[in-house]
Amino acid sequence: MTAPCSSRKASPYRSESPFSSRCFVGILLVALLLLLPISSDACGEPPRYESMRLPGIPKPSYSPGESVQYECRPGYQPKRPPLPTSAVCQNDGMWSLLQEACTRKQCPNLGDPANGQVDYPNGSILFGSEAHYVCNVGYFLIGPSILYCDISGSTVDWSDTPPICEKILCKPPEKILNGKYTNSHKDIFEYNEVVTYSCDASNGTDQYSLVGESKLVCIGNDKWSSDPPQCKVVKCAYPYVENGMIVSGHGTKFYYKATIVYRCIEGFKLNGSNTIVCGANSTWEPEIPTCIKESTTPSTQPPISSASVSTPPSSQPPISSDSDSKPTHTTTTLGSSHPGYPSPGDEPPPKDAESLGAGIIVAIVTGTLFGVVVVVGSIYFCFHKEKKSSRVSSPEWLPRTSEVAHPT
Repeated sequence: MTAPCSSRKASPYRSESPFSSRCFVGILLVALLLLLPISSDACGEPPRYESMRLPGIPKPSYSPGESVQYECRPGYQPKRPPLPTSAVCQNDGMWSLLQEACTRKQCPNLGDPANGQVDYPNGSILFGSEAHYVCNVGYFLIGPSILYCDISGSTVDWSDTPPICEKILCKPPEKILNGKYTNSHKDIFEYNEVVTYSCDASNGTDQYSLVGESKLVCIGNDKWSSDPPQCKVVKCAYPYVENGMIVSGHGTKFYYKATIVYRCIEGFKLNGSNTIVCGANSTWEPEIPTCIKESTTPSTQPPISSASVSTPPSSQPPISSDSDSKPTHTTTTLGSSHPGYPSPGDEPPPKDAESLGAGIIVAIVTGTLFGVVVVVGSIYFCFHKEKKSSRVSSPEWLPRTSEVAHPT
């Protein structure tokens, strides 16, 4: 007999989707093929060169057999004899190789300036080079010290006009009050020329002192080596020091840069510098010293004991001995029998003992921590075990009272 249609069931492993796995794999392969380049032997952008460039914007890809033409970059010119400047896309997708067909252009030759020189750090005057100018001693530069060989229109030229070297001259230095300088009649002073200042005679009782540099030198264009000095009265007060005396520099008036040397009389010592100088502000530099009385108070510190000290006979009782032999001399080690000193038993322990004590402390601490961990773990284990046993012994597995049959 034939089974009824209602009793037939579809296999649980048969897919109900209209697209099979084979169709999915085919669609994926087609998509991958569409993503591939149309032609695997096409060339990319043409290569770039230092001295050459393409006239326009290059295409992203080129077919085999296509060619491109290069031209010289600005600042460059074709080499002689000329080299190929056309590259071709080959069948393997690579461009034909070219050599640099252009070379740098050359700037005009520069000569040395008068009273100076020009130097070329790059060793040439080609495009991109530099020219450095320096002047001879006694001359200064007017204009830029460095020129660059750069693009100028369709050619190359130096970036600026070459500088010149001029002779260093100085205007007359400043005049000073109560003084003068040599060659004051001149209007111009040449390089390294020297003028010397001096002070006029004073109309009063005190002379003028020249404060500052007496000689000035023309070291640059209208530049002197220092500021002009001053001519003024500089007078310091008599430097009296109680209980002291002047060794050198005796006098009644002390003007600029006067120098005095002191020493104290017997029984006193010097507090401060023994040499002072009269400064530009009419003050002594450094300050005037003082002589202070030396201390004669005897020292209150106890004398330093020697390495061994004899034992006083009255301070210690005699030491009994089983034998009748007596030592040849009676000496004790420092601190062995004197109060206030550590006894031999109080001596510090050796380093080995200190390290041993530290090791014992570490061991004790480690053991204590380990014991705490063991105790805590045991408590936790017992608590966990008790909780588990309580769950097992719970009466939930017993039948409810309602379900127990009562005798009728």
